[in-house]
Amino acid sequence: MKHKLLIAATFLQCSLAAQEKFISPVGPDAEPVAPGKFQPNWRSLKQYKVPEWYRNAKFGIWAHWGPQCQPGQGDWYARFMYNEGSAQYNWHVKNYGHPSKAGFKEVIHSWKADKWDPEKLVALYKRAGAQYFFAMANHHDNLDLWDSKYQEWNAVKVGPQKDILEGWAKAAKKHNLPLGLSVHAAHAWSWFETAQRSDTAGPFKGVPYDGKLTKADGKGTWWEGLDPQALYTQNHPLSQGSEHTGKIHSQWDWGNGVSVPSVEYCEKFYNRTVDMINRFKPELLYFDDTALPLYPVSDAGLKIAAHFYNSNMASHNGKLDAVLFGKILTAEQKECLVWDVERGAPDKIQDLPWQTCTCIGDWHYNDAVYENNRYKTGKSVIHMLVDVISKNGNLLLNIPVRGDGSIDDKEIAVLEDIAAWMEINKESIFDTRPWKVFGEGPSVEASNPINAQGFNEGKIKFTAKDIRFNQNGNVLYVTLMGKPDENIIIKNLGTSLSPGIKIKKVELLGSRVKLNWKQQAAGLEIIKPSTIPDEIAAVFKVYL
Repeated sequence: MKHKLLIAATFLQCSLAAQEKFISPVGPDAEPVAPGKFQPNWRSLKQYKVPEWYRNAKFGIWAHWGPQCQPGQGDWYARFMYNEGSAQYNWHVKNYGHPSKAGFKEVIHSWKADKWDPEKLVALYKRAGAQYFFAMANHHDNLDLWDSKYQEWNAVKVGPQKDILEGWAKAAKKHNLPLGLSVHAAHAWSWFETAQRSDTAGPFKGVPYDGKLTKADGKGTWWEGLDPQALYTQNHPLSQGSEHTGKIHSQWDWGNGVSVPSVEYCEKFYNRTVDMINRFKPELLYFDDTALPLYPVSDAGLKIAAHFYNSNMASHNGKLDAVLFGKILTAEQKECLVWDVERGAPDKIQDLPWQTCTCIGDWHYNDAVYENNRYKTGKSVIHMLVDVISKNGNLLLNIPVRGDGSIDDKEIAVLEDIAAWMEINKESIFDTRPWKVFGEGPSVEASNPINAQGFNEGKIKFTAKDIRFNQNGNVLYVTLMGKPDENIIIKNLGTSLSPGIKIKKVELLGSRVKLNWKQQAAGLEIIKPSTIPDEIAAVFKVYL
């Protein structure tokens, strides 16, 4: 009977998959999807359950690092350097030459990563409290950062001539951190369309940028034998409205007039990603896409998801330990993978685990952020972390890496501040779960809706009057977002709002001072301690 039910369920899943029509489906000769319980359709992917290890981990650190960090000019350099008159275009012309002669491939060529020490960096990240580590596998610039079987433009053949992912993977394994890989290259098709432009004025007016170069054009150059179209992928018509550089944001889900990627493009992306999964066996996989990559144009993302889950189970004795992330998910899709919120957080506890991804500066290294002291502080990172975990989330934090592979002194100072706070208070973070309410205080009452992928961080400023809760068994951690200057009243621990809760003991993490407190109808009142361990956030351990 069980066998018959399994056959029927499999037939239903395949039938549902067949009903979904894709413009650019992955063909039968592509890398195979690992066999297993997951099929490449949403109904099957709803069998997913977030592993407990990830829910316990809470905090990861990300090296969002690639050739676009080399100029030190910030995010999306490879797109904006072709945007005539922009700051990055002007900088590129001054430092590399005109983009008709010196395109982004010249930036790749100049990237040497000569000061990169992955083991040293990962050790620092772990000391700062990271429970998992993420490396970028490729960005919208389409360069694979490993010895890629399907992408000739990779970091072993060009640029640093190093297998970046192999270095990161070895460092993560040495420090016993689960490995995450982030994949962004699905959008190179439309993202690089700026490389098809030409100047509208000046001495290079009408001279095409290098986005349409061919393999034959490389004769006698350093890139002879390589096909620029394998990098830029611009042998296709432009998307509607592509002359407006910001238009791409409304086309991120492969609609609204975007140029539809070809079958060959989608299949190559699929093969590259499956090859990467097979080679490095990451525990976590992040896509910078709406739902899954290339969906709904192609089934590539669905097949990658099924392969990732099935191959992970095969290597973990039938247990699923994998975590897959996507953005702007529907309620159904949130059951299939973990919702990632970019630079923001929802304003209430989520039923399902989720993640915030953010950065202390720009996603790609930016000299101006360093020079103008615009990094997030250790205090702001801790406040974000505490807020996120109170709502059933995790925090993935990018520490921008210079082109040479090092991080700067101000970033190290931020990490040291985080490490010092974690040394005292980490028990209030790891292995915890949300309480019945996530917090109280002024920030709870403020409206702060998510915009698209997220983008609502920093709009509300926390003070010591803002409180967040999370628990571990019969212990409730009560975190004040700062250092109190008066007695503390915790309303949600009063007998009026929590009549069934009887408090047994209250401690302040990092302090041996005996606290004076009393539970009343209006709240738990804690007399202000004579000393507070640090300025960032005071954590009270309440035994229930």
